[in-house]
Amino acid sequence: MSDAKNIEKMTSELIAPILEDAGVRLVDTEYVKEDDTYYLRVYIDKEGGVSIDDCVDVSRAFNPVLDCNNYIPDAYVFEVSSPGADRVLKKDGDLEFALGRKVLIKTYKKIDNKKEFEGELIKWDDKIIVIKDSHESTTEISRSDISLIRLAYNFEDDLMKD
Repeated sequence: MSDAKNIEKMTSELIAPILEDAGVRLVDTEYVKEDDTYYLRVYIDKEGGVSIDDCVDVSRAFNPVLDCNNYIPDAYVFEVSSPGADRVLKKDGDLEFALGRKVLIKTYKKIDNKKEFEGELIKWDDKIIVIKDSHESTTEISRSDISLIRLAYNFEDDLMKD
C-alpha cells in the first residue's frame, strides 16, 4: 500500500468517531500533492447536505487528533469539505446513499448505441447498476463497463422548487 493510501486509511479510522458525533458520514479521504503543497482532504456529507459549520466543527475536532498522532511526515494543509452536489460515486456506501436519486453513468464502450445514461438508481450490487429513466424503462449496466458514475444534479430542478 502506498504512503498516501496508508495516510488516507489512518485518517478514515481516526476521524470516524468525530464524524459519528457530528452526525455526518465520511464520503472520501485523499492525500495528494498539488504543485509543491500536500493536502489531506476529508469529504463529508449528511442527509440534506453539510454546512460550512459542519466542516468547521469536524476540522476543529480533528486537528488535535492529527497533532497527537503525528502520522503524516510532510507539511500539509488539512481541509474538510462537502464532496459537491454532482460528486463521483466511488464506494459502495456512496451507491447506498444514492439509491433513489438521479445518477449519470458514463461507460467505456457503447451499450445500446450510447455511452452516457441518466436515471434514478434503483438497484446495485458488486456486478451491476440498475437505473430507471424518465419513461420508467430500466437499464442494467455491468460495473466493469462503467468509467464514471456520479450524482446528476440539476440546478433547474432546485429553481422550480422555489
